[in-house]
Amino acid sequence: MIFRCALSIGMWCLLSSSASLADATAAKLEFGVENNIAYYDAAALARADDYQKQQSKLDVYYPKGAKSFTTVVWFHGGGLTGGSRYFPDLKDQGIALVAASYRFAPKAQPPAYLEDSAAAVAWVLENIGRYGGDPKKVFVSGHSAGAYLATMIAMDPKWLGAHQLSNKSLAGVIAISGQMTTHFTVKKQRGDDAAQLRPIIDEYAPLYHAANEFSPICLIVGGRDIEFKSRVEENELMAVTLRNLGHKKVEFYEMAGLDHGTVEQGAMIVMRGFIQRTLQGNDRE
Repeated sequence: MIFRCALSIGMWCLLSSSASLADATAAKLEFGVENNIAYYDAAALARADDYQKQQSKLDVYYPKGAKSFTTVVWFHGGGLTGGSRYFPDLKDQGIALVAASYRFAPKAQPPAYLEDSAAAVAWVLENIGRYGGDPKKVFVSGHSAGAYLATMIAMDPKWLGAHQLSNKSLAGVIAISGQMTTHFTVKKQRGDDAAQLRPIIDEYAPLYHAANEFSPICLIVGGRDIEFKSRVEENELMAVTLRNLGHKKVEFYEMAGLDHGTVEQGAMIVMRGFIQRTLQGNDRE
């Protein structure tokens, strides 16, 4: 399943009427929220400093009483230097949402934010069953820097491997305007003083880990005339590279009329459809 689609405003507005995850029973569900859950275990926290303990928290929004529901782990943006966790605009859809925080540069050095992100995802895979969720239906997603983190966790097996988990166990990854080359903050912290837009593709770049044997992936960007510079082209390169390597479940969307900030809201429409298609495809396999 390979999609390459440039969506006009009219097209993605039309999609919004048919891409809901909610079924007839979702509207009747009661949702609960648990906040400030530490996602590192006691042994890791005993070794952590106060800053890591402060940042390594997540919130869970889940449908009470539901069984085998889908979960989306969401990482916020902010250039890896700031921001705060929040739930994406997917509430009341019959799914669980997990919003995770992570350490920021320059206080934290790479790979701290990747380690935190992997620990948060590992916590979800190991604990979402206690809420009624299906650990085989966990998607990772985020916007901007959060999309970079989600994509790295999904594509580079070493991050979840540190928790004795496989990146292939994820149901899918949805990257909204994420950097596919090495993130500019990571470059700077590792001593690269060249212009921000000069690309590097090393172990800290999602493109470096391109392969055909990881979970379904959905890449969503705004219109190339108003997006963050090079962001559309980097994601397009990722989609083409994965396709040429034989990855069969790649979707790429350019949402005309939306910029780096507003693409997140438009992406929710595409995101809902991608989750539906992915789960339906897994049911047929």
